[in-house]
Amino acid sequence: MAEAPRIALYVQHLLGIGHLRRAAALARALSGVGAKVLVLSGGIKVADVDFGAAQVLQLPPCLAADSAFSALLDESGRVIDSEWKDRRRELLLKETAAFKPDALIIEMYPFGRRQFRFELLPLVYWAQNGGLLVVSSVRDILVDKGRDDRVLEAADLVRRYFDLVLVHGDPRLVPFERTFPRAPSIADKLTYTGYVVERPAAVPAADRANGEVLVSAGGGAVGGPLFKAALAARRLSTLKERPWRFVAGRNLPDADFALLEEAARIDPGIVADRFRADFTLLLASCHVSLSQGGYNTVMELLALRTPAVIIPFAEGQESEQALRAALLAERGALDMLDGDNLDPALLAATLTRRAQAGALPMDLDLDGARHSAEITLAALVKKRGQHGG
Repeated sequence: MAEAPRIALYVQHLLGIGHLRRAAALARALSGVGAKVLVLSGGIKVADVDFGAAQVLQLPPCLAADSAFSALLDESGRVIDSEWKDRRRELLLKETAAFKPDALIIEMYPFGRRQFRFELLPLVYWAQNGGLLVVSSVRDILVDKGRDDRVLEAADLVRRYFDLVLVHGDPRLVPFERTFPRAPSIADKLTYTGYVVERPAAVPAADRANGEVLVSAGGGAVGGPLFKAALAARRLSTLKERPWRFVAGRNLPDADFALLEEAARIDPGIVADRFRADFTLLLASCHVSLSQGGYNTVMELLALRTPAVIIPFAEGQESEQALRAALLAERGALDMLDGDNLDPALLAATLTRRAQAGALPMDLDLDGARHSAEITLAALVKKRGQHGG
């Protein structure tokens, strides 16, 4: 193709910001291989997410009412209605068409984000009718909702409308069929990319021996219980003479952050940060990390070989974080503890033991962003060749 390929990338984050960060990494990688990228973002705008050279269209934002995803709210906290859906669908289709993309990448759908069929099905129809390369971008592990009909529906949609499914994982850790049992029926469209990992531009030689205990919970929306457990564990820990840094996340409720600020006021060994733009560098140099175990954080921990203890978020039907952490714990890469009725003494002892043991290197593909970009462009060239473009 003489002109730079044009790629539209749709992403909708609802609770945490992991989906948005992964999409941003993909956007940067696509720009890095010469594509012009339009990111169609449907969640609440998040500062300091680096989309590189990509253009970003902020759709009317939508978020989950709670961790059970009981309702979808607009930016004013009102439940979205049919009028809101109509307005957003029209804007999405209009702006995507104006960009004139050669390819459309949709993050999670049809394996998730089913609540957004009101706009995604029309978008997919439009893309297929226009001869675009239609791609699904999905993480390695799906949440098991116990609905076989939804699994069958997703597989059928892939077969009908999608050219390619980018699985951001490595089958040596977990094959996609572990949580999507119909994977064999769409095997000709599945491609593993490796894990998408945020990496700092330059990581200085880490002196973990003098590092701090770093406690984090991604975007922080459901991080309150982890932070309370960490505060209790600090008082019992052999690591209590070290600084303990709590990176709350922008979405941690104000009441929970106020507890961290009060703890920091009383104890000079505690630091409470709402957000750190250099979080990856903090991971690279800390003595040990305690975190919730979202996709992005876990992959950064592996890439940086950071000693880590994970307390996965597992409320309701959420199973993704717990399964990934359990598989890595089985291999000795990190420690995992159950957040229900967590004993502070057990947490304190586990942090000390993991800090002493260090991180076990894992033989996994952690270059998923670059691979995703290269695979997408190769598929686009192939599709254009088949259609004489």
